[in-house]
Parts: sequence; structure tokens; C-alpha cells
Amino acid sequence: MDTFISNSAEETFGLGQRWAAELRPGWIIGLIGDLGTGKTQLVKGLAAGLGIKDMVHSPTFALLHEHDGGSLPLAHIDLYRLGSQSDIVGAGLEHYLTAPVGVTAVEWFERWLGGGWRLGQPLPESVQPADGQLLRLVLLSDEGETKRKIEHEDIGH
Repeated sequence: MDTFISNSAEETFGLGQRWAAELRPGWIIGLIGDLGTGKTQLVKGLAAGLGIKDMVHSPTFALLHEHDGGSLPLAHIDLYRLGSQSDIVGAGLEHYLTAPVGVTAVEWFERWLGGGWRLGQPLPESVQPADGQLLRLVLLSDEGETKRKIEHEDIGH
């Protein structure tokens, strides 16, 4: 896993902007972290790096915000209010998590992985990226008032 230490919301935003240069159609960015660890700030940076001019905010109540107008379409999903894979499928979000047209950034990605999954364990077969896809699994943790540790691992290709 690669690690980035962010000392501010601006640095987290900047990391997202830098990652945007690497993004390809079909990529999924799975964000795992407690409230206030910078998940939405990272997605704002991704959107800015893709050239998306829309205001980006967490889709906690809407579940999904779709952003076009950049170099790739960005689907921004928040699974906080959904408790299981069956809830996610029932909400009609599964195709964003298995075969996105552009890029999907998913807050509370651990809900898709299932309740028993823990960091360091193999991913369940049902969430393995398909050929040509990449899952960037991102763990954000609070290290202080403004300091965040952002670890990521790329799975697939």
C-alpha cells in the first residue's frame, strides 16, 4: 500500500487532482474512512482534475451524483445509508460498482465489500475488478486536527 500524509484539506484536494491524471474509463475509487477523514475532499480534487466544473458535495441523501463535462464522466456515490450489498443492488447502484462507463468514486466502500470484510483480507470474489478495470482501494484515517493518513492499493489493471 502507498501512503500519503495530508496536513490540510487543500493537500487532500491536491492529491485527488494528481490522481485524476491517471484515471481511465472503468476505474473505481473505493473510499473507506470515518466521518471527516477527507473522502469528499478527495473526490472534489478528482472532479477538478478531470475538468468538471460542477459543485461536488457528498451525495449522502441522494446516494448518487453524476458529473459530466470533464475528460471522463464521474459518478460519485455515498453508501453511508445503505447497509448491505443487497441494499446497494436494490437502490440500482450495482452497475456503477461493477461496470462504470467513466469513473466511479464510492464513499463508504466497505458497505459494498460486506460486513465481515476487514482491511488486509482478500477482496470478495463479487467485488473483484473485471479485466481492464482497476479498483483503487483507499483508506483514510484521522491523524490529528487537520492531518490525515491516506493509504491506497490498486487492484486489477
